[in-house]
Amino acid sequence: MAVSRPSAALLPPTTDDRPVYVIGAGPGGLAAAYALRARGIRAVVLEKSDAVGASWRGHYDRLRLHTTRRLSALPGLAIPRRFGRWVARDDVVRYLEKYAEHHELEIVTGVEVFRVERAADGEGWLLHASGGRRLTGSAVVVATGYNHTPRVPDWPGLEGYGGEFRHAGDYRDAEPYAGRDVLVVGAGNTGAEIAVDLVAGGAARVRLAVRTAPHIVRRSTFGWAAQYSGVLIRRVPVGLADRLAGALARLSVPDLSAQGLPRPTEGCLTRARAGAIPVQDVGIIDAVRTGAVEVTAAVESFEDGKVVLTDGSRISPDAVIAATGYVRALEPVVGHLGVLDERGRPVAHGKRTPAEAPGLYFTGFTNPISGMFRELALDAERIAKAVARRLR
Repeated sequence: MAVSRPSAALLPPTTDDRPVYVIGAGPGGLAAAYALRARGIRAVVLEKSDAVGASWRGHYDRLRLHTTRRLSALPGLAIPRRFGRWVARDDVVRYLEKYAEHHELEIVTGVEVFRVERAADGEGWLLHASGGRRLTGSAVVVATGYNHTPRVPDWPGLEGYGGEFRHAGDYRDAEPYAGRDVLVVGAGNTGAEIAVDLVAGGAARVRLAVRTAPHIVRRSTFGWAAQYSGVLIRRVPVGLADRLAGALARLSVPDLSAQGLPRPTEGCLTRARAGAIPVQDVGIIDAVRTGAVEVTAAVESFEDGKVVLTDGSRISPDAVIAATGYVRALEPVVGHLGVLDERGRPVAHGKRTPAEAPGLYFTGFTNPISGMFRELALDAERIAKAVARRLR
């Protein structure tokens, strides 16, 4: 268990013996803790792993931020220029470590929160945590992350499938797949990037199983980052944003219909608001166009050691990697409070708290087209302002 001391450079903490507890020491939790401390509010970060940025430490090796360095910095500390425009996974981890150290945030590692409920006196919140801890806070910020628990669809026959199968959360690099036939399931950013990584790493054959063709955007066009467009189009009506994004896609992205990836009929922002953000091209366009990555129908089931696709075909890859996303896994912690929707997502986010749970805040549970780190930074400032107003 590690504890770092609060910064004397910030405003002095409140004298209230009930701090604000922040659950999770990822970018959202660290940003919220800093923003609270900057307003004179004691914030204690509880992290179940032994270090900050645990989720980022577990991502695959080639991962980089798909958002620019400048628009990905958390409040109070810029990302070093030497990390480049698209910051690599290891440098993200270094930045988060430096962020916690620079602001001398109060972080307790090795503590997992199992349940949050109202304090007995009706003022604040009681946290049940590992080691038998019962912690009472004036407010709680839940920042356990968008990519919390790997999700694998309930495919018929998967349990008895004898072939190699793993979730993308366990994928690190292409070395174990050199010379092998690999099926990647899921055409989001993770699936597309892993498919490209497998090609570069020498896999003999790479197939990408796609249920719904994604929007694909260039990460940067003539120096203009896709993130900039994502920030701008959030300010215009959805219909207009969809038309503008469609026009840009037709100019910058080739038609891959012949290769199995037709242009989506739904607009880009319409899809994004439903939770399906566009895939940023880090090589997938060329890989599909040249046939290095073969697009197949979606997976239907597993049978007799084979993968059955929705078009009726059966294939026998050497390995299957399921890039099928994650679930938030908030039900055990706050599900009893009536603060989650039918999909397990918080009904309120950022500075807003659920009507049934004043003083309970959530950050990092959306997947914004304008960039996760950018929105986490904005959320942190808004949450801190709301908490300060509430405590006054």
